[in-house]
Amino acid sequence: MQSNVPTGSTAPLNERFTLVLLAHDQSTALRRALRHYRDSSFAVLVIDSSSLIDAGIAAAFPSVQYLHAPTAGGFGDKVRQAVERVSTPYLAIADAESFLLPQALEQSLMFLEAHAEYGACQGYSLAFEAHADRVDYYLLDRKGCEDYSGASAEARLAVFAEDCPSLVSALTRTETLRRSYASLPAGFDSRLQQAGHSYGVVAQARVRLLDIPYGVQERSRVVKPQGSVTTAPGSVDMRAVAEQERFATALASAFGTDATAREQAKIIVKKLGERSVPQTEKLFESTWDSRRGEPVRRFEPTQYVELPFYNQAFFDVLTSLEFLLHAAPSGQVQLKELEAVMLKQKELSRLQRNTSAEPLDEQLARAFLSYAFNQDLVKHLLEVMQAKGDKRYVQVLQAWVQRLKAAAFENTARLFDTTRSGQLLRWLEAREPSARETHQVSKYLAARNGGPTFGILILDLEADVFKMQATFDSIINGYCRAFKIVVFTTGALPAETTPQNVLHFVRVNESNYVDKINQVVNQSDCDWMVMAEAGDELTPGGLFRAGVELLAAPQCQAVAMDEFQRQPDGTLVDVFRPGFNLDLLQSAPALMARHWLVRRETLVRLGGYSREFKNAMEFDLLLRLIEQDGLDGLAHLDEPLLTCQALAVEDNADERKTLLRHLAVRGYQADVSAVVPGTHKIDYRFAERPLVSIIVHGIGDLTALQRCLLSVLQRTRYQRYEVLVPTEAANHSVLRTWLDGQGHLASRVRLLDIDAGVAAGTLINAASQEAKGDYLVTLAADSEVVNVNWIESLLNQVLRPEVGVVGAKLVERDGSITQAGLILGLNDGVGSAFVGEPKTAKGYMNRLVVEQNCSAVSFACLMISKQLFEAADGVDSGLFDDALGDVDLCLRVGQAGYLTVWTPHVQVIQSGVLASTPQALAALREKWFGAFAQDRFYNGNLALEGEGFALGPVRNVPWTDLLN
Repeated sequence: MQSNVPTGSTAPLNERFTLVLLAHDQSTALRRALRHYRDSSFAVLVIDSSSLIDAGIAAAFPSVQYLHAPTAGGFGDKVRQAVERVSTPYLAIADAESFLLPQALEQSLMFLEAHAEYGACQGYSLAFEAHADRVDYYLLDRKGCEDYSGASAEARLAVFAEDCPSLVSALTRTETLRRSYASLPAGFDSRLQQAGHSYGVVAQARVRLLDIPYGVQERSRVVKPQGSVTTAPGSVDMRAVAEQERFATALASAFGTDATAREQAKIIVKKLGERSVPQTEKLFESTWDSRRGEPVRRFEPTQYVELPFYNQAFFDVLTSLEFLLHAAPSGQVQLKELEAVMLKQKELSRLQRNTSAEPLDEQLARAFLSYAFNQDLVKHLLEVMQAKGDKRYVQVLQAWVQRLKAAAFENTARLFDTTRSGQLLRWLEAREPSARETHQVSKYLAARNGGPTFGILILDLEADVFKMQATFDSIINGYCRAFKIVVFTTGALPAETTPQNVLHFVRVNESNYVDKINQVVNQSDCDWMVMAEAGDELTPGGLFRAGVELLAAPQCQAVAMDEFQRQPDGTLVDVFRPGFNLDLLQSAPALMARHWLVRRETLVRLGGYSREFKNAMEFDLLLRLIEQDGLDGLAHLDEPLLTCQALAVEDNADERKTLLRHLAVRGYQADVSAVVPGTHKIDYRFAERPLVSIIVHGIGDLTALQRCLLSVLQRTRYQRYEVLVPTEAANHSVLRTWLDGQGHLASRVRLLDIDAGVAAGTLINAASQEAKGDYLVTLAADSEVVNVNWIESLLNQVLRPEVGVVGAKLVERDGSITQAGLILGLNDGVGSAFVGEPKTAKGYMNRLVVEQNCSAVSFACLMISKQLFEAADGVDSGLFDDALGDVDLCLRVGQAGYLTVWTPHVQVIQSGVLASTPQALAALREKWFGAFAQDRFYNGNLALEGEGFALGPVRNVPWTDLLN
C-alpha cells in the first residue's frame, strides 16, 4: 500500500509512523506492550501468528490495528504482511516481549524526516531478563560506527560488517523495507531472515545510529532463530556454516552486490546470528522493593559508560517498565520463579491453629515483601491491617491497590492457579472434610477407642527451629488428634518432657540418634509410627483418613501413602505411588520407601531401624519386613500424607548396600548398578542358560518379517534360542529361499504351517506346542530388536521365582516411546502411558528408566516360562483370540500369585498399538471388573485420560462412605 501522507513533521504522528508488534502465543506480553505504548500517538499494528485469534485486543485497545495471521511462517512472512498494510511512510518492528522507547522512536523519526538521504535510524538497546523479584540487564549493543552513509551498497556493507548492529527494530522508511523485501526471495530460511532484514536495509539505504537509549530487548528473544543454525562462540557446526554461506551468497545476489560483498555478507550473517546466543555480560540488576514501590539497582564492576544509558531519565523509564514486567509476568524464567514465590505466599496466607505460630499479619507482610503484585494477597493483607487498626500501613496498601488497578492487568494470582503447584494445592484443599464430615468421622473413631494412634517421629538433626515450627503448624492444622510427636534434635531441648507427653523432645547426636529412635518406639504406646524430617508438613486430612482406613485393615503391617515434594526451586511435584510394587521399590527407593506408616509391633519385632544403613533406614526396614513376611501385609493408600523436601538426585551407598544384603538373603549373588543417578538396576546373575523359543506372530508383510528375523539373528548375543515362524504354507517357499541366503544362523528358524486367517491367540497356542524351549518369547512380526542382550535382560527377570511375565519397552526408530507397560482403564480401554515421549525422558517417578511391576504387557514382546504358560492354559482363544489375550494372560498369571515385570532395558522397535475389539474389551472388563475399577499398579488420584500420569480431577474424599 502506497502512502499519500507527506513525509513532514506537520502531519499527525499516527499518519507518519506505525509501530508493528509481532506476537505468537504471547497474550500477556502483547497486552503489556500495548499498555506501554498506549499514551503514544503513533499508529500500532499487531501481526499475531497465534493459532487462535486474540479477540480481546480490539476491546481493550480500540485504536490498535490487529491482524491475525496464523499462516505466517516466520519473521520474514510477518514483515511482508506488515509492509503490505502499513500506510504511513515510516515503521518500526518490535517483538511483543520487548520494549522500544517512544521518545527514542520520535527522535529517530525526526532525524529521518530531516535527512531524506537516510533510510533507517535507531539508538542503542539493552537486553533484559525478568525474574520473580528483579530484572537483570545485559550488554546488547556495543559502541561502534554510528553512520553508514557510503554512496554505494558495497561501501555501506563494508563498514557495517565491522560492528553488525541489528536493525530489526530500527525506525525505517516503509518504502525502503518494501524494496528490500521485494528483492529477497520469499523462500529464505526463516531462521536467518532477521539477518537478511538488517543486510537488506543497509544495502538499500544509509543508516544512522543516534547516541540515545532506544529500547530493552527480552534476552531470550534477541534475534531468536526459529531453529538452531548458529553456534555458541568457539564451537563449530558445519551444517550451520554451510547454511550461513548459502544464505550470504543468496543475499549478495539478491541485492546485486559483487564478490567482495558476498564475503561481507557471510561475516554479517554470522555476527548477527551470534546475537541469538544469550548475552553473558550483565551490567546491573533492579530488585523490586515492595516497601518503597520501586526498584533498587545494583551495578556490576564492569560497565560501558560510553553507552547512553547512564542517566536518571533512562532509569525512570526502566522503573515504569519494570512495574509492567512484574504486574504482567510473561517470561518462562520469571513465571517458573513466581510459581515458587506465590506458593510460599499461599502457605503464608493460611490461618494457623497453632497458638505459637507466627501471627497472620506478620506472615502476610512477609509474603507481600516477596512479591507485591499478587492482588489477592494485597487484598487479604489490607483486610487484616484494617482490622488491626494499622492506619499507616493501610494507607500504603490502599495507594498500592490503586496503582495496581490503574495498570488494568489480570490478577497475577490467577497465574498461580494454572501452575502445577497451584493445581496441587487446589486439588488437596478439595479433599478436606467439611465441618459435618469432621464431626461424623471423629464420632466414628471415638466409638472405636479413638481409632489408631500415630507416633510421629521427627528428625531435627540440623536443630532448625523454623523448620520445626512449620512441621508443628501442619500437624496442629490437621484434623487428626490421635497422635504423639517425638522430636529427635541435636539442639538444646526447649522443654523438659517425657514419653507420656503429646510433644516429647529427645537430645541426640549423629552417632546415637538411630538407637534413640528405637528406644522411643519400644516404649511408645502408639499403634503406628511414621518418620519425618523437620520441615516436612503433614497434609490436613492424611492421617485423619488413614485412621479410618486402618481400622478395617488389621492384616496390614506397613502402609505407603502419597506425598508432594518440594523441588530445589521451591515448586511442588506430586508423588502418587502405585499399589505395592516390589520392583519399583527396589529400583527407586528414594521415591518409594519414605514416610511409610509402620505398625509399632511390627517395627519392634523387626528390631527397629538399623544403624548400619542410616541413610536408608526406611528402605532397609521394608526389605527386612519382606524377608520375614513376604509381600503380605504391605499396602498403599491413595492419599497424600505430607509435603517434604525432594531428595537430591544422587546415588545412595546405603541403599545399594542394604539392597545387596537383601538380595543375598533371598539367595542371589546379584550386582547392583545405577543407569540413572538415584536408581538401581539389578543383575541377578543367574547361572542358568535355558533354551528360549521365540514365536514370531502377526505376519502380514513379508518384508517386515524379514527385517524382524534379521534383527533377531544379527543382534542376539544369547546363543540358546530358536525362532518359530507360524505362517501359511504359501509363504514357505519364499521364506525358505530367503533364509537359505542368510547363512548358518538361519538354521535357528523353523517355519510352521498354519492355516490362513488364524487369529493371534490360536497361533501362539499352536506354536507353543511346537516349542522346544523352556521359555517362550512372543515377538510381533513387524518389530525389530535393538539391544544385543535383550534375551539375557528378559531372563534376568523371568528366572526369578516370583515373576511370571516380562515385557519390553517398545519404541519408534527415533527412540520415542510407543508402549511402556499397560494400564487398565486408560482412555476407556487398556493403554500405555508416555506414548510419544522422547528416548531421553525419565517419566513420572523415573518410571521410564527403571524396572517395575505392572498389570500387563503385550504380545509385541513378552517372555513367560513354557510351564507357566501351559499351567495357565495359554491364551484364552475363546474370548480373546483376536485381541487382548496378552492382557488376560498377564492378569491370570497375576491372580496365581506371580508378578508381571516391565523392563526398560529391552528395547524393541514396534508401533505399540494394542490389538483390541469392542467385544474383547467388553469381555475383559466383565471378567476383570475389580482390576479395571482400580489398576493397582497405577494410582486412583491420577488421570485415566490422555498420556497418563497427569493429575486427576479435583474431587472430594468420600468421607461418609468410609464409615460404612
